Amino acid sequence: MKILVLNSGSSSIKFKVFKLNSQKEQVLASGTVDRIGIKGSKIEYENFRDQEIVLDLDVPRHERGIELVLETLQDDEVGIIYSLDEINAVGHRVVHGGEKFAQSTLINDEVIRQIEEVSHLAPLHNPHNLNGICVCEEIMSDKPQVAVFDTAFHQTMHREAYMYAVPYKYYTRHGIRRYGFHGTSHKYVSTRAAEETGKQLNSLKIITCHLGNGASVAAVDEGESIETSMGLTPLEGLIMGTRCGDLDPGLITFLMEKEDLSIKEVNDIMNKESGLLGLSGISSDSRDVRKAAADGHKRARIALDLFNYKVVKYIGAYTAVMGGLDVIVFTAGIGENACDLRADIINDLDFLNIELNEQANQVRQTAKKITTDDSQVDVYVIPTNEELVIARDTAAIIEKNEIQV
Repeated sequence: MKILVLNSGSSSIKFKVFKLNSQKEQVLASGTVDRIGIKGSKIEYENFRDQEIVLDLDVPRHERGIELVLETLQDDEVGIIYSLDEINAVGHRVVHGGEKFAQSTLINDEVIRQIEEVSHLAPLHNPHNLNGICVCEEIMSDKPQVAVFDTAFHQTMHREAYMYAVPYKYYTRHGIRRYGFHGTSHKYVSTRAAEETGKQLNSLKIITCHLGNGASVAAVDEGESIETSMGLTPLEGLIMGTRCGDLDPGLITFLMEKEDLSIKEVNDIMNKESGLLGLSGISSDSRDVRKAAADGHKRARIALDLFNYKVVKYIGAYTAVMGGLDVIVFTAGIGENACDLRADIINDLDFLNIELNEQANQVRQTAKKITTDDSQVDVYVIPTNEELVIARDTAAIIEKNEIQV
């Protein structure tokens, strides 16, 4: 079965084509259509036959972007299919499913309507995800489509984990509660962690640390998410590249009054000017911040110390929530590559009797255990693969619904 996976953003479309069967899971092609509707738009494409292309093209709308993806996939020289008949289904990343979607879902008119209903919870993401779905329905009307939600994995949280202590009417009126994000990543790496240990997922207490420009931690108990650091929006939780993470909500009105700020201005401060960028004054990229800290830059050192502290704090809290801990997983851009940061975090968790294997920890973007055999908690680096989760879920739903492809 060949599955096209699409992630439609505000000005980009990321895509991959997978070939899945019982023996093998293979990526046939991947790429990005970038700067849609903006000067300098282009497509970057790789077909894993030592052919990579970058084309500067005019892409005024998402419709043209998806057309360009399909044309490239069928190109005589670099394509990987002869016709669209070879694509069996399309899997879409959808950021927010609210409480309506606790699992991936076959798309129909009712599902589209329900995604629209919860789009106020992710106004910067869901409308663009929906746009990709609608464009594919027009261009590939005969292909089954599946929506895979970032929030779905966390729908197993209990109400004490997801409710806010604000008037209950706001929950019933507007769905104000904690949802969590990065669900496909947390689901994938927790499953891989169980495979790496050789144990059953339903026997393990796992904390997954998705540490990238956006960052979150999840507590996965017996295969189910019972806590996660992001909330109603991706702003809550850890310090991130430009997001502030947890703060006193009174700070918002305090800043608005003292600095004469509008709602939009204070929202931009919390989402775009804070985090590693706001603390260090250097960059939102942890690589730049870590280099500056190593060179003695005081504010960069503060930024990194706060970042690490928050991760340690959440791991400690989630260990208590689960009543124990078997495995910690580091994933995403920072988690997979920042050996020094992983070491600092693990060294601050000595109360858990974790013993780091310094040599094993010198690994990047490779699945590997980085603790000694004497460590009471196993720690792994596991590269995330959200697109593969989308492809797997899409194939499973097609088969479950006995759809002819």
